Amino acid sequence: MTELRKRGGGEPDGTDNVSDREADGDERLGLQGDAEGECDGDSKADTPDVPLSTADSDNTPQCLNKALEGLPPRWKNYWIRGVLSLAMISGFFLIIYMGPVTLILVVMTVQIKCFQEIITIGYRVYHSYELPWFRTLSWYFLICVNYFFYGETVADYFGALVQREEPLQFLARYHRFISFALYLAGFCMFVLSLVKKHYRLQFYMFAWTHVTLLIVVTQSHLVIQNLFEGMIWFIVPISIVICNDIMAYLFGFFFGRTPLIKLSPKKTWEGFIGGFFATVVFGFMLAYLLSQFQYFVCPVAVNSETNGFTVECEPSEIFVMREYTLPAVVQNMLTWKTVKLYPFQIHSIFLSAFGSLIGPFGGFFASGFKRAFKIKDFANTIPGHGGIMDRFDCQYLMATFTHVYIGSFIR
Repeated sequence: MTELRKRGGGEPDGTDNVSDREADGDERLGLQGDAEGECDGDSKADTPDVPLSTADSDNTPQCLNKALEGLPPRWKNYWIRGVLSLAMISGFFLIIYMGPVTLILVVMTVQIKCFQEIITIGYRVYHSYELPWFRTLSWYFLICVNYFFYGETVADYFGALVQREEPLQFLARYHRFISFALYLAGFCMFVLSLVKKHYRLQFYMFAWTHVTLLIVVTQSHLVIQNLFEGMIWFIVPISIVICNDIMAYLFGFFFGRTPLIKLSPKKTWEGFIGGFFATVVFGFMLAYLLSQFQYFVCPVAVNSETNGFTVECEPSEIFVMREYTLPAVVQNMLTWKTVKLYPFQIHSIFLSAFGSLIGPFGGFFASGFKRAFKIKDFANTIPGHGGIMDRFDCQYLMATFTHVYIGSFIR
């Protein structure tokens, strides 16, 4: 935007086609160009003035606060995070036990909450301008995109069910046309909502909504597709990220000395490296455990008789125990010549490596986003952890990698 202003500086007022009121609006948001010679990306001039959100308040349960009073803040935060982490992990196990339908509903709920948290930040920035239809259109586009993606999933995985139901046949046949028509209606509503003195701000928010849809909805759709390939492709990647998050925090808490990245000052090299090795071991062991059960390794399908989900099949080759000959160097060290493994355990090493080396960059990206708007967390949904998006910033990146990995190396 600074560049645009500099280019237009020498032109007559009439050629810019942007009113003084709109330019003034940008300045009120803190979006005006830097003075010449100033280029500090973190300066107040470059950062929108976001009102303090509820994310900055303490919503820790009273009983937990009482039990931990007297502890130093560092140790108090450690225990709060620990207790809530155990509660969330227990909930995760319960959801897995309840089956694929519950998992799909949870993914949809998480997706909606993440979308709401990001859109709310945008609304706080721009709400003073009373931009018409911003939130209405944001949620409308969310519905449109979900209709498209879930419709594609139903057509791909449940074709037999669709063919038996006449209304579903119609929706399946014209699914993409209906999806496009719905989106087009939202697009036209956006154009009709444009207000002369706020064009630029409204296009900012249009882009904000679509980038949020790309980050949240598209990748949560990939999570669902991974689930249909077999619950193991859902559970292992998510567990890998959870393990890496916990182990990196523990190694950093007890041994951390060397800062890792400026975007997240609390992240350390010790935590990063310790989390990597712990995650690879964890992923390898979890893969061995889950590969033994049909419930986890079979693709999720529809039972034509009950119209319900079923997870029964003949396990594919990667879930059948095989004997591998060890390299000569390893044979000399361990005195073993062969070892029995599930092929999926080898795949788990690559999943774990990605989850612990590249996955954290999803968190760094989220940290940069929050710093840009001077907020600590996306929300305060989970005491000690922040919002739902704060917990799933790495999960979405991992889900995309898993989907690509399945398509490239498994199918």
